[in-house]
Amino acid sequence: MPVTDEAIEKIKAMIVDGELRPGQRLPKEAELAERLGLSRNSLREAVKALSLIRVLHVRQGDGTYVTSLEPDLLLDALGFVVDFHQDDTVLDFLEVRRILEPAAAAMAAAMPDEDVAALKDVLDRLPREPSLEELIANDLEFHRLIAAAAGNPVLCSLIEGISGPTTRARIWRGLTEEGSVERTRDQHRAIYEAIAGRNAELARSWMTVHVAGVEQWLRDTLGGTGSAL
Repeated sequence: MPVTDEAIEKIKAMIVDGELRPGQRLPKEAELAERLGLSRNSLREAVKALSLIRVLHVRQGDGTYVTSLEPDLLLDALGFVVDFHQDDTVLDFLEVRRILEPAAAAMAAAMPDEDVAALKDVLDRLPREPSLEELIANDLEFHRLIAAAAGNPVLCSLIEGISGPTTRARIWRGLTEEGSVERTRDQHRAIYEAIAGRNAELARSWMTVHVAGVEQWLRDTLGGTGSAL
């Protein structure tokens, strides 16, 4: 195992074992390096790596601290990884959305009344004849509210993290498929009504139809063109 990886694993073990807790400052570099049997250079590289993925936070002139370790903070790194994936993997992200988002919609059927009202407000704000930009922004906000209302921060962060790569596919569909705008509006309304009616399984079904429709359209389109976006 490379020395930097070994250093990362040793710091991780301290956090997992409770020796270092969220918000706690790490011992001074020389002390920690000696304690872990590492060179100070290896320790520095490990701290840099763990800072990038939001496990540690370096405060200049103050020291290095363990972050809150909240899921939404740690999963921010997912968006960084997702950005490296090109459009030929967008179907993979749509498949994951098709797995996760129906579950979120079903869970969101238990959302408080004020959140139901906020979801309706998103639908009502969409103009009767929206531009493509307005439709996509509205679509992203609609899905974000449902993911947040599911009440699971890990699920919400995962959905938000993988949403980006599928945005371009949604734009492409809106530009090329006749009736896609009305279809999106109608499906959003059906999802909302299922959630407002506290019908978890109906919300799950409509979200599956909604996400699977984009996925199937893209599969058919790419199969016809033989190329990715």
